[in-house]
Amino acid sequence: MVKLKIVLVNPLIPQNTGNIARLCAANDFELHLVGKLGFSLDDKHLKRAGLDYWPHVKMFQHVSFEEFLLSEGIKEQTTGFLVFTKKANRELFEVKFNDGDRLVFGPEDNGFSDTFLEKYSTQTVRIPMQTNNVRSLNLSSSVAISSYVALRQIKNGGII
Repeated sequence: MVKLKIVLVNPLIPQNTGNIARLCAANDFELHLVGKLGFSLDDKHLKRAGLDYWPHVKMFQHVSFEEFLLSEGIKEQTTGFLVFTKKANRELFEVKFNDGDRLVFGPEDNGFSDTFLEKYSTQTVRIPMQTNNVRSLNLSSSVAISSYVALRQIKNGGII
């Protein structure tokens, strides 16, 4: 079974996190919540979006991204995780995914800071859009797209 880890940094909208938790429960992915949350974990909207799947979610909370990296045993800034941002040059379909990868997503309002993106620039990746009609995709949609592309590739022996 493929073991991806979904990492949400400062998520703001409980319904998005609930939807992502449900996706994690369906695929046995870990869900890591990092930093300040824009809601309470007992928020009724969060619970409603995750329905009765919460007992099946392997969820972890971390104070900061640095603390998350330490808890995962990641000492280098260039391995074991991918940072999703519309500002990346590399597209999702160019990435070679590995079992155990950590897919990292920023807050819904403004995404990651430029400082964060500079620090982890070699890890950034974007989901391509065919037009410029929208600023970005919804967080839960982005997680679903990315995780299923990774899952398909890993299950097919790394074929991109």
